[in-house]
Amino acid sequence: MSAPGSAVAELRRATAASHDAVDAAFGAHDLSDRAAYLRFLLAHARALPAAEAAMRALPFANTLTPRTPLLHDDLAALGEAPPPPLPFAVEDDAARWGVLYVVEGSRLGGAMLARQVSADLPHAYLAAVHPAGQWRAIRAAIDSAAAGQDADWHARMIDGALRTFALYREATG
Repeated sequence: MSAPGSAVAELRRATAASHDAVDAAFGAHDLSDRAAYLRFLLAHARALPAAEAAMRALPFANTLTPRTPLLHDDLAALGEAPPPPLPFAVEDDAARWGVLYVVEGSRLGGAMLARQVSADLPHAYLAAVHPAGQWRAIRAAIDSAAAGQDADWHARMIDGALRTFALYREATG
């Protein structure tokens, strides 16, 4: 958990409704069913590559293993080409920290979702969890980047997270 006054706690509070909406949209997929699982992966493939590309402008983000190749591998194993990613441009480092929070936070849920995928279906993307201690390091990096920043910087960070949740929500449609 993060300290109550941390940037991560601030992000969690400010994005809770958006996070719940995305969870509900993706939670509607029966991941044990091949067709539903494929729709789930295709939706992620419309969002994740663009979000990962946006956050890669942060040097810290380049220390994290991208999941887009794993997602594309899972789609290929299902005989499906990845769809074009949705447009998503982030020009501000504060917003990129918000993007990173959403993208890397989604790994936590992915681990739980991977258990729902049938054993005969590929699931490298969902099973790509953080190594021990990495989520703690990510939270610390977000808090460190936000330390001493003004309210406008924090608002841009939150906007980046909200825009990322909106991207995933759009990808389900």
